[in-house]
Amino acid sequence: MADKAYLTPKVLKWARESARIAPEPAAKRAGVSVEKMEEWESGTSQPTVRQAEELAKFYRRSFALFFLPDIPRDFQPLKDFRRAAVPLGTASLFIIREMQQKQAWLREAFEEGGEPPLPFVGRFSLRSDPRRVAADVLATLQIAPAAYTAKSPLREWIARAEANGIFISRTSFIHSHLKLDSDELQGFAIADPFAPFVFINSDDWDAPQLFTLVHEIAHLWIAQSGVSNHTAPEFSHSVETDPVELFCNQVAANALMPESLMRQLAAAAFASNEAVFQAAQKLGVSSFAFLVRALHLQLISPEAYRRLKRAADAAFREYVRQEEARKEREKLRKEPGGPNPYLLRLNKNGRLFTQVVLDAFRGGSIAPTQASNLLNTQINKIARFEALLQA
Repeated sequence: MADKAYLTPKVLKWARESARIAPEPAAKRAGVSVEKMEEWESGTSQPTVRQAEELAKFYRRSFALFFLPDIPRDFQPLKDFRRAAVPLGTASLFIIREMQQKQAWLREAFEEGGEPPLPFVGRFSLRSDPRRVAADVLATLQIAPAAYTAKSPLREWIARAEANGIFISRTSFIHSHLKLDSDELQGFAIADPFAPFVFINSDDWDAPQLFTLVHEIAHLWIAQSGVSNHTAPEFSHSVETDPVELFCNQVAANALMPESLMRQLAAAAFASNEAVFQAAQKLGVSSFAFLVRALHLQLISPEAYRRLKRAADAAFREYVRQEEARKEREKLRKEPGGPNPYLLRLNKNGRLFTQVVLDAFRGGSIAPTQASNLLNTQINKIARFEALLQA
């Protein structure tokens, strides 16, 4: 007879509910009926050790947590700045919790090591001029939108942010059956002066990701941790949008498309949809963001904005159609290989975080099992991360 797991019923129920998982899929994962799951959560019967271990994996919680005498103190939820916010789903909760765990480890390690706080976190407030904040972001990160040196502005921003101590994570999924919804969550920031974290949902093309990245970086400059799902230029102050989000959108627009740079553009940059696309591409932004910024600065008339936006919308719909067709062709070909799973994991962990963990592991300050847990990979595969970092 299989050994029973004499866990704490209310902790088991809390672990499921805090992951926003209904009883049906939890019961299916454990291989029992919903009625049996309810018995476990009420304490009238107990799962086997194997069943409890499966649920721990499913809820992404430590198996040992089930045996605590009471519901443990969890990470504080991040402030929700999302427009028309609906409860965060399982994937969003999991990625937030994972980044909070990484950030908590980093903060403790840096504080114990005597690392000084980063001066830019909380340097400004919501009462500051967004243009001044944007200029400070560019100066601190040493970024010049008029002269990006990397092939991709997004990659340049990530590299410069990490070089200044900001930990960047990007992914679009927890695993193959649990993906992030960009309508629900585009990004979030943990504005800690020792270990600031920014997460970007990568389930989009580079331009929206870049705007989200700079938006979340703006959160750090005003020390406002939180979750976002509407990071884009705004026409006006919307009653549905939090003032913090409006402010960070303004900072992002000013940082990515500085007024002085926009005014230097020749009128030809707004002459056609193709010209708008080329100018926006150089700055790493979408045609829509570029047009909104130009309209705000009165570089184009409302009539020209509407005409160019209609053309940009049509071009984007065609782009989406072609992308979907390309993905379908790839599925039909069933080509072997695909994205490097370790590169995907490196992007999720973040290059800076991975390097810090590897340094601590090689220096003997953390055990192999802890390094494995922090990087979410087997200890004998860690060398693959080192090779990617050196590439």
